[in-house]
Amino acid sequence: MAVNAYLIFDGNCKEAMAFYAQVFDSEITELKTFGEAGVPNLSEQQKELILHGRVMVAGADLMFSDNNPAFPYIVGNNITLAVITPDEAYIRSSFAKLQVGGKVHMELQKTFWSDCYGNVADRFGVEWQLSKE
Repeated sequence: MAVNAYLIFDGNCKEAMAFYAQVFDSEITELKTFGEAGVPNLSEQQKELILHGRVMVAGADLMFSDNNPAFPYIVGNNITLAVITPDEAYIRSSFAKLQVGGKVHMELQKTFWSDCYGNVADRFGVEWQLSKE
């Protein structure tokens, strides 16, 4: 199980990933666009946005994405914490507790990258992504 920082950008994610990889003498280990993932109803420009990327920084997995075009980009909400575990019961229990007094952005559901994924802001405004690996 891991908790990873997930940095969200406003259309310049690929540039930011290259910058951080250079700064920390690392490399981009994963890069997928919204278009490659088959996200529907996007313009050609939106299809080129980064859906998910990774750069190793000091032995930790730093994750990256451009903001989902369906939602406004808000500075201050551009970092989330991602809990990644094979334990689906843990995900469901944690998600249920985080949503009390918070706001669910995406209910727990099957996605193309996870059998159980959800996104929620807790009552303190902290953004969480919970994902079964």
